Amino acid sequence: MTLPATDLETHAAPPVEGEATVTKVVGRSPMQLAIMRFRKDKLSMIAFAVVAIYFLGALAAPFLVHFGVLDPNTPHNTGKDNLLDEFTLPKGSWGGISWHHWLGVEPGIGRDVLSRVWYGVTFSLVIALSATIITVGLGAIFGIIAGASRGLVDSAIGRLIDLILSFPQTLMLLALSPLFIAILTDKLHVPDGDKANGLYVILILGFFGWPYVARIVRGQVLSIREREFIEAAKLMGASRMRLYFKEILPNLWAPLLVSFTITMPTYISAEAALNYLGVGIKPPTPTLGNVLTGSINYSQNDFFFFFFPAFLIMVIVVSFNLLGDGLRDALDPKGHR
Repeated sequence: MTLPATDLETHAAPPVEGEATVTKVVGRSPMQLAIMRFRKDKLSMIAFAVVAIYFLGALAAPFLVHFGVLDPNTPHNTGKDNLLDEFTLPKGSWGGISWHHWLGVEPGIGRDVLSRVWYGVTFSLVIALSATIITVGLGAIFGIIAGASRGLVDSAIGRLIDLILSFPQTLMLLALSPLFIAILTDKLHVPDGDKANGLYVILILGFFGWPYVARIVRGQVLSIREREFIEAAKLMGASRMRLYFKEILPNLWAPLLVSFTITMPTYISAEAALNYLGVGIKPPTPTLGNVLTGSINYSQNDFFFFFFPAFLIMVIVVSFNLLGDGLRDALDPKGHR
């Protein structure tokens, strides 16, 4: 059988006098082929670079704040350091941009916009990443159990998914906020304020998001469970836990990875939207959501204060979506044939 050209790597041995040239054929693994396809997609590589910078910037921000490089909470509206005019708008043009404040200063208070946006990336990443891990984790567990099981278990999980999807997610977030935050602070002794609000958003986003992933995983498991190695594992007496998490789960890393990269930008946008609706971490602790929410009132008088956080959210979300599309194409063995 002749393999596709993309699956082979040929090496010609040095010719020896009197002997025919020998060609060595080297096969490539599915992972190597996926990496090759991904690296050929320039747009996906650019998106990957942006996402990597986003993670590195979020990890570096707390250290930069600790060492005084970033200063997200100091106001600059009093004394000799007053950078605001009588209308509490930044002095000068371009929102007060200068060598000391590269993105200008915040109207009303005068805090450094670059420091608040950069530090806000960290908190937004913690919320989006934690909620995504919960979503993908629960979705994988319930999807595997539903797809590998038959009869009552599969039906029960299917009805549970339908029940959760029937609730209006945004309305439930707003309605349950006072109750669940009170439970977190009083019953579970979570410190009131940023930790309780952030944990609430993480848990609710994760809880209402996993059914979408579970449906994708279940569809994949329905195909995997009919393969020969699953039947062999059953004949060898493999337990259900081994069957689910040792045999089936390793074959789901591709759809789970794509689901992860698609869910992350959704939750980054959701954090910003929920802050606008009054749910989430409140100032002075910055997140991309509450910085953007605070800039809306100044969108006409100080456009750049509104533009910078909105543009950053857009770039992050688009980059994650492009990365997810690129991974999906690279991991599809039939996508380029």
